[in-house]
Amino acid sequence: MAESLRDQLLKSGLVKEIREEKRKSSPPPKQGGASGQPYAGKNPRHAGKPHGGKPGQGGGKPQGNPQRPPRKDGEIDLAKAYAIRAQTESTERRKAEAEAAEQARLRKEKKRKVEELLKGKALNLAEADQVRHFPYGDKIRRVHVDATQLTALNAGELGVVQQNGRYLVVQKAVIDELRVIAPELIALLVDPNAPSMSDDGVPDDLMW
Repeated sequence: MAESLRDQLLKSGLVKEIREEKRKSSPPPKQGGASGQPYAGKNPRHAGKPHGGKPGQGGGKPQGNPQRPPRKDGEIDLAKAYAIRAQTESTERRKAEAEAAEQARLRKEKKRKVEELLKGKALNLAEADQVRHFPYGDKIRRVHVDATQLTALNAGELGVVQQNGRYLVVQKAVIDELRVIAPELIALLVDPNAPSMSDDGVPDDLMW
């Protein structure tokens, strides 16, 4: 039986060479689904979307709480303002208490020194029959003396000091020491060189 033309061509190798050339010149088949669209092994619906979130959100939800907006210049947190105020008030209160305590200490020390100075220095006489008036503390005060003491008071040799509501007759030297410690306690000390008349024309040593 005579061989067909096709068989002869196959034997000769021409048909195979023609098929090889056609396969090389043809483009490779596209990968993908039935529609021919590439999806690189992923669901086509997610193609073009970033992983883990909506487009434009940088992929996924933000971690943690969102940051607070920056505070404006000069704005102070309310709790911090209260803390600063409480600290200031506490400091001022402690300062006032310390000052009050110091003033009390100074008054106590002054009282002690006055008591030491006047201890045993009073010259008041139980049998005094003369009254000497003098202004002190916006009022007219008086002290009982005898005739000799009255003369010495008017000459500035004796004086009168106030201690715990009492008026004590003392020597001028005692008053000079008291002037350094507590001058406000000096009730009467006449300056012998001063005019003997007061502003209202009444003598300072008037007995009334």
